[in-house]
Amino acid sequence: MAAASADPDNQRLLTRLLRSVDEKSAAALAASLIGEFGSLASVLSAPKRALHRVAGQAAAGALCAVREAMLHVARAEALEGPVISSSDALMRYLQLDMAREPIERFRVLFLDPHNRLLDETVIDGSIKQAPVYPREVMRRALQVGATALILVHNHPSGDPTPSRSDIVMTRRIVDAGRELDVTVHDHLVVARSGWMSFRARGLL
Repeated sequence: MAAASADPDNQRLLTRLLRSVDEKSAAALAASLIGEFGSLASVLSAPKRALHRVAGQAAAGALCAVREAMLHVARAEALEGPVISSSDALMRYLQLDMAREPIERFRVLFLDPHNRLLDETVIDGSIKQAPVYPREVMRRALQVGATALILVHNHPSGDPTPSRSDIVMTRRIVDAGRELDVTVHDHLVVARSGWMSFRARGLL
């Protein structure tokens, strides 16, 4: 069980969200959820089955609907225009979607010459690693006509620091892309404690 958040706004806002489900029990449900997951952000990113276990089917459904709406808005803001020029919006979307995932997930954003999104591939892995093959990444890039891409993955540990295998794999994809004139703009690692850019760290 997670430690309860010190921020009283977490429980207050969650109570407001749950009043449409159960007016009388909203505060108690919010307290139980905050006690279990630790914060409003963690509640909204929790799997539906975990929410169901703590707060019941109706509350779980309502909270999942809120999360889906938030993701829809964040994704539209981040990916409607050139991705590179909306980096802050992109990070908000990626943090919301991936930072608290219990397994490692690898995402490739395939971009056109104007850095607009052409296609998106998501690969699910285990708690420690998601299998990524440079040949498959480049094959998909050629299929959709991408000239550039952004790599993203999360660290369930909460620490966005790249591992040695992250660095090696990124270099292999960069090398493969160079041969095919596909640019790797960045590799972003997101986690509960923050995020890290390979390009900003000088790793690309």
